[in-house]
Amino acid sequence: MNKMKWAALLFLMLILAGCSSQKQSLSKEYLIYTVDKDENKVDSYSIDVEETEIKEVLQILFRELQKSPESASSKSAIPEGVEIIGFSLHEDQLTLDFNVNYRDMNPILEVLSRAAIVRTLCQVEGIRFVSFKIEGEPYANANGYLVGLMSQDQFVDNAGDEINSMEKADLTLYFADESGNLLQPKTVECIYNSNISLDKLVVERLIAGPEDGDNVENGFATISSDTQILSVTTQDGVCYVNLNGGFLVRQGNVTPEVAVYSIVNSLTELPGVNRVQLSIEGNSDLNYMEKISLLQPFERNMEIIDNAQ
Repeated sequence: MNKMKWAALLFLMLILAGCSSQKQSLSKEYLIYTVDKDENKVDSYSIDVEETEIKEVLQILFRELQKSPESASSKSAIPEGVEIIGFSLHEDQLTLDFNVNYRDMNPILEVLSRAAIVRTLCQVEGIRFVSFKIEGEPYANANGYLVGLMSQDQFVDNAGDEINSMEKADLTLYFADESGNLLQPKTVECIYNSNISLDKLVVERLIAGPEDGDNVENGFATISSDTQILSVTTQDGVCYVNLNGGFLVRQGNVTPEVAVYSIVNSLTELPGVNRVQLSIEGNSDLNYMEKISLLQPFERNMEIIDNAQ
């Protein structure tokens, strides 16, 4: 074979090798979370998924969550008889609709299953929150509380941690009324990582907005989703909340007072928090929305609450 043919063959092999390498790079590794057979923790195993279209990826993950794991020490996150009968995507929120058999799980298994499902599905790019429905109705747990939006941060970071590493808290959060001029208190049940402080959890849930989205019944978000938490710490009764510049983006028709006191009133519901000091990018020497000075800590404001609730 002459040199020109060898060169052409070598060039073709390089192209094929490059295509093969590119194809392999499209695959993504996902952790499939399972429930320990003794129902006291979650485990996981990994799979490679080559699909990139989000709905196809979800279908693959649904099947993995339902099938029996190869390991005898684990069982599927979605037990036999429980089925996903539908799902929908809206921006970064995934809603799963289960058949009525979901309600038959005992409370401990249900929490673990929910943790495994949410942690698995929140790995999909673009999905930050998951909510559950049962036969089209928003899911309420055994205590009658609507579970609402869930993120992987609400559950244990380490898949091998015991269930005791998860805590449950009923938070009172303040969202806006329809006019944006008053606050409405809402009680929200959270299952969260015990390594996350309650004061930070409160701010995270306010940024996430009301469970099941904005509406008259649930209230309306008070803080822009562009807001990020830089730090939240509580000392000597004062909770110091440092947010990024996203907090300066006005949320709908919400007044500056409602935005500020949604944080203040929600945090002062926690034991040990009497006042709240807000700062943006570490700076408190400014006027929020050119109207409210952040220089001094805020105390609870009862006058801004809608008493009709």
